[in-house]
Amino acid sequence: MSELRIETWSMPAADLGPENPLPPLRPYRELHTVEGAPGIPGEMLRNMAYGHVPNILPYAMQDGYTRDLRPRDFRVAVLENAALRATFLLECGGRLWSLVHKPSGRELLSVNPVLQLANLALRNAWFCGGVEWNIGTTGHTPFTCAPLFAARVQRPDGTPALRLYEWERIRQVPYQIDAYLPDDSPVLFVRVRITNPHPREVPMYWWSNIAVPESPDKRVVVPADSAYRFGYKQTGLKLIPAPSFEGTDFTYTTHIDHAADYFFHIPDGTRPWIAALDGAGRGLAQVSTARLKGRKLFLWGAGPGGRKWQQFLAPAAAQGYLEIQAGLARTQMEHLPMPSGADWAWLEAYGLMEADPDAVHGGDWARARQAVEDRLEALIPRAALEAEFERSAAFADRAPDEIVQRGSGWGALERLRRAADGAPPFCSEGLVFDDESLDEAQTPWIGLLRDGKLPAAGPDAAPRAFMVQAEWKARLEDAVRAGQSADDWAAWFHLGVMRCYAGDRDGARQAWARISESAWGLRNLAMLDWEAGSLDEAAGRLASACRAMPALAPLAVECGRCLVEAGRPGEWLRLVDELPEAVRALGRIRLLEAQAALAAGDLARTERLFTDQVVIADLREGEVSLSDLWFDFHARRLSEAENLPLDGALYDRVRREFPLPAHLDFRMRT
Repeated sequence: MSELRIETWSMPAADLGPENPLPPLRPYRELHTVEGAPGIPGEMLRNMAYGHVPNILPYAMQDGYTRDLRPRDFRVAVLENAALRATFLLECGGRLWSLVHKPSGRELLSVNPVLQLANLALRNAWFCGGVEWNIGTTGHTPFTCAPLFAARVQRPDGTPALRLYEWERIRQVPYQIDAYLPDDSPVLFVRVRITNPHPREVPMYWWSNIAVPESPDKRVVVPADSAYRFGYKQTGLKLIPAPSFEGTDFTYTTHIDHAADYFFHIPDGTRPWIAALDGAGRGLAQVSTARLKGRKLFLWGAGPGGRKWQQFLAPAAAQGYLEIQAGLARTQMEHLPMPSGADWAWLEAYGLMEADPDAVHGGDWARARQAVEDRLEALIPRAALEAEFERSAAFADRAPDEIVQRGSGWGALERLRRAADGAPPFCSEGLVFDDESLDEAQTPWIGLLRDGKLPAAGPDAAPRAFMVQAEWKARLEDAVRAGQSADDWAAWFHLGVMRCYAGDRDGARQAWARISESAWGLRNLAMLDWEAGSLDEAAGRLASACRAMPALAPLAVECGRCLVEAGRPGEWLRLVDELPEAVRALGRIRLLEAQAALAAGDLARTERLFTDQVVIADLREGEVSLSDLWFDFHARRLSEAENLPLDGALYDRVRREFPLPAHLDFRMRT
């Protein structure tokens, strides 16, 4: 008997902390940037150049977490039948956290025993494990650490379904995930739907990222003879044969010593699936209908940096993980043009694969693929999956029987705006964005909608609830022109954010110049200076803002970065001494202090970062600040002690005599 119930999942977890009140104005640093890719098809290159966003506005950064783990109860939804038990973390993007094959007792996913946050996602905070649903733009999802709407929906045959949904604010689209387990099904069905409600094309992105346990005998099998390998800038994007390249079979992830992505080229018309199978031929298989055509393997690598990242993300895990992924495009560097009014949907299925181990791990790749394909056809026939996809459309618009959790109030605000403008609804009755989801974040914008102006606010209150949608920008511009908000601090602050996002830097500067007496205005003007290359002006404004609000840690971080980049390390070191102890002790501030001390020639102050074994909670994926600082410190020390030039020969010696300690090694490539 299939059932859906709400339970509690307990595990140690890091506290997310407060949202960053500073609008993220600087360009988002995308790790998967491809500058040159000879031999890559033109359509893929066009998709790679298309749809990029200037930053992650209107979302705020989630960077206030630490590495302090404390027991926490999470609200979860559990779908269960005789074969499978699926558990979803409702408060964390609806992530499928666990999928247990009940007859064997086997966990099919990599389940992190703790929820440890780290800086790998669009809004910074991210955690590994389970199946993550990624929408909008490259870099995971804005909802990694945010609740989704969750509702109970009954299918026509009586099977309960879990509906997860939200209003995605970068692309301004609704999306929904309907997950269900029919009574006799050996697979979990996950139906995804994205709707473009606009009279314009929208760039779209989706990847389902699936973490599974990693082991030396684990092989990733996929119906492809080639893959696009991405080596994180050092090697770019290159089409290579699968499963082996340059003598290494990369479908066994422990064969590779560095982090890498392998985007498999599944021929059009071929059933898209991917599986990760152990030495006995058992493991998770994921298959979908045709729209979700991309399949990817991600691995951290067996080198010291990869091992460190695994420990950093899952400090209590018994083994590492790898990711098998499925997406709309062939690679994660691409956005696809979604036409006006389009409704894209597909069906995914997840279950236990049991294939002939001799075939899976033999030397014949074609035989390995065929062995899995045959067993997949027995597990969930292609025709049966297509038929289920057609049946699932019958309840996609069915109104929920019960809302068990509410997400953000932005969908409800969009519903109110459209009603006020006489625009059609942006979703069906199947997605309920009710007034109960509205909270204080939407209050200023409801005021603009109903009263024609933002409620009055002053610079003493931290700004929040950013908005960049064109319709809201037009409303606020009208309010300012009409004099309704012409003297209001909040109106100019938010109008500057909107203009900056739209590419109107001069207009943003004019708006923020009107509130330049505030630290918030100074900071935003500094961001414009920094982007324009006026480092001294940016550093001066940030230093003034930081002294006005010394307890605001994100502002102190920006100030330190800018002062060091501007060649003013001594000023940053003096400012560090003025900061509150709680801010001064943060790992990121300690790192900036050590970098500035090195630039200022204070090697003893730099060395304290190493002797204290400071941990940088928000170390960014791909960041090599710690390793660079280690080698630069020892090179400078030897140079001064022995009167040697800081050249390549000295750095070669440093690498030989002072190998990087394991706790500092986060290099994705060496």
